[in-house]
Amino acid sequence: MTTEGEKTRAPAGSAKRALVGRLSWGLADQAASSVSNFAVGIYVARSLGVTAFGVFSLAWVTYGVVLNVSRGLATDPLTVRFSGPPGAAWRGAVARSTGTALGVGAVLGVVSLAAGLGLGGRVGPAFAALGVMLPGLLLQDAWRYSFFAAGTGRKAFLNDVAWGVALVPAMVVAARVGTVAAFVLAWGASATVAAGYGCVQSGIRPRMTEARGWLREQRDLGYRYLVENVGLSGASQLRAYGVGVIVGVGAVGAVRGAELLMGPFLAVLMGLSLVTVPEAARVLRGAPHRLGRFCLLLGGGQAVGALLWGAALLLIPGGLGETVLGDVWHSASPLIVAISLGVAGAGLGTGAAAGLRALGAARRSLRCQLFASACYVGGGLGGAAAGGAVGSAWGVAAATVSGSAVWWLQLRSALREHAQEPIREVRTS
Repeated sequence: MTTEGEKTRAPAGSAKRALVGRLSWGLADQAASSVSNFAVGIYVARSLGVTAFGVFSLAWVTYGVVLNVSRGLATDPLTVRFSGPPGAAWRGAVARSTGTALGVGAVLGVVSLAAGLGLGGRVGPAFAALGVMLPGLLLQDAWRYSFFAAGTGRKAFLNDVAWGVALVPAMVVAARVGTVAAFVLAWGASATVAAGYGCVQSGIRPRMTEARGWLREQRDLGYRYLVENVGLSGASQLRAYGVGVIVGVGAVGAVRGAELLMGPFLAVLMGLSLVTVPEAARVLRGAPHRLGRFCLLLGGGQAVGALLWGAALLLIPGGLGETVLGDVWHSASPLIVAISLGVAGAGLGTGAAAGLRALGAARRSLRCQLFASACYVGGGLGGAAAGGAVGSAWGVAAATVSGSAVWWLQLRSALREHAQEPIREVRTS
C-alpha cells in the first residue's frame, strides 16, 4: 500500500522524465539539423569555390529572413496557444498553421523568383531557384515546430533525418551540374521530400485556403512576432555590414570566427529553443505560480553553460586553435571572453522570453525585442568605432546584458498581471 506522499511524488517524477525526454529530442533534432547544415556549407564551399559560395550564402541568408517571417506568422502562435497533446484542436490548428507557412513560401517564393529573373548574372539564378524551393523549405520547418508543440519531438528528429538522407543524393547530382542554382535546388528539393514526409507522419494536410483565417485569428500575436523575429535577424545583419564598413572585412571574419568557437554550445541553445515555449506553456497551464521559477532556471542554466564553455575555450592551446580556424584564430581568440559574456547574457534573456511567449504577452515581448535589437546594433557598431573587432564584441556583450534585464522586468510585470487577471487560453477549432 502506498502512502499519500508516494502518490504525489510518482506523478512528479513521471512529469520530470517526460520533460527530460522532450528536451532530449529537442537537442537531438537540433544536432541533426546543425550537422546537415554544416555539411551542406562545407560541401558547397569545396565544390564551388569562394565566389560562388558567397552567392550561395546570399541565398542562405535570405532564406533565414523568410524563415523568421514564416515562424512569426505561422508557428510561433501555434506553440503559444496549442502546445499540448495532439487532439482535435491541435490538428485543426496545425492544418491552418502549416497552410499559412506554405502560403508564405508561395508568396515570397514568387517575389524571389521574379527578383532572380530580373537580376540575372551570377546571383539571379540562385534567387530564382530559392523562390521555387521556398514553399517546401518553410513547410518542413513548420512540421518541426508542430511536432514539438505536441510534445512529439521524436517525429521532428526523424523528419530532419529524412531531410539529411534525401540531401546526400541531391548534393551529388548538384555537384555534377556544378552551379549555385543546382545546389540551391538540391537543398530545397530534399527539404520538400521531408515536408511531404511530415504530412505522412502527422496525417494532416496543410490548408492554404485557411491561411487568411489563421492570420486573422492570431493577429494579436502573429504580427508582433513577425516584427520581433525579423528584428532579431535583421540586427545581426546590420551589425555585420556595419563592422565591415567601419573596421573592414577582416574584423567581420574575426567576430565570425569567435562565434564559430561558440558554435557547439549555440547548437545546444537552439535545440532547447525548440521546446522552451511549449514547456513554459505547459507549466503555465499546470502550475502558473511556478512559471517564473521555471524561466529563471532555464535562463540561468543557459547563462552558466555559456560561461563554462567560454572558460573551456580559454584553455585551448594555440596550436589546436590554429588547426580549427587557421589564421583566423589569432584575431578571434582575443574576442572569446566578450563573446562568451554576450552569449551568456542572451541565454539569460531567453528564459524570460519563453515566459512572455507562454503568457501570450506579445506586446511586451515585441517591446523587449526591439529594445534588445537596437542595443545590439548600437553596441556592436559603437564598439567597432571605438575599438575595432574587440570593441564591437564588448559592445554587444553589454547590449545583451542590458536587453536581458529588460526581458526580466517585463516578465515580472506580466506575471503580476496574470496573477491578478488570468489570461484566457484561446483555442479555435
